[in-house]
Amino acid sequence: MAEMIEVSKTEEGTRLLRWFLRRYPSMPQREFYKLCRGGQIRVNSSRAHGQEILRAGDVVRIPPTVGSYAQTNVKKTESGEMFSLADLEKLRKCIIHSDEDIVVFNKPAGLAVQGGTGIRKSVDKMAAALFPYDKISLVHRLDKETSGVLVVAKNQRAAQILADAFQNKSAHKEYLALLNGDVKPKRGIIDNYMIKGQVFDSAARVNGGTGQRPQRAITEYEVLTQAGGHLSWVLFSPKTGRTHQLRIHSAFSLHAPIVGDTLYGTEKKLDSTLRSMFATNNLFLLAYKITFQHPTTGKMMTLRADVPDFMKPVISFLEFKLP
Repeated sequence: MAEMIEVSKTEEGTRLLRWFLRRYPSMPQREFYKLCRGGQIRVNSSRAHGQEILRAGDVVRIPPTVGSYAQTNVKKTESGEMFSLADLEKLRKCIIHSDEDIVVFNKPAGLAVQGGTGIRKSVDKMAAALFPYDKISLVHRLDKETSGVLVVAKNQRAAQILADAFQNKSAHKEYLALLNGDVKPKRGIIDNYMIKGQVFDSAARVNGGTGQRPQRAITEYEVLTQAGGHLSWVLFSPKTGRTHQLRIHSAFSLHAPIVGDTLYGTEKKLDSTLRSMFATNNLFLLAYKITFQHPTTGKMMTLRADVPDFMKPVISFLEFKLP
């Protein structure tokens, strides 16, 4: 029996051929066009020729014979990454915006952004599988443990423009984090130097202590609310993009590590009443909002990530609000 699939808002503006091959990546194009000519593939009950621009709410008829092209259980790239079609579908559901130039994900915690040796799943390789006719390029990064907004370019022109925007800080990022401690003062700017997971108050101390080039790290922060002197709900606006910058600044500059940070966390214990609420290995750090200029239209865009499921019960219980 034929399947009817409704086009989602995130898929709006996609040509039928691209939309179809994203869902059935092993299907030859010649087979797709053959099914179109035979009236097997239809859009809103009308015969399709393959180049239709889809709109949210359109209904695409999928013939039953197509199912075999979605039964490859695992895709393996040349670099060794492995992921299933179910993994691809999960990532597709994380799309919060998509057009001809960019796709923006609400990246789940635990998923690497970039593939490499020993990494089975990564956003860049999985996005390339979701959009096989686009040139997928990363323009900024998130730690594997961090969830939230991640912008990915679909072509070289968009990649260059966006990479420059993130490099020169014309793109603005905001993070939400739950810190284990009473942060004081309630707002401020952290401006120091870091290297190998340590912070120094001057470049001279870095050079004198390690002989390596220092990296200046600047983070603006504001405590939105607190709970019983144990937890601080903090809004971060990083002005530089150093590796683990927010995690290191939280632990060593604010003396309040991010909840769930097993790398930079300290022995500071939570109140017994609160401890049971954090029975998770996830990092309570969310790339909450990004504002940037669209590489083609020039329009300023602000995109936000929904709070991940593991954070919701804690935020609700503590009555923390989103900014």
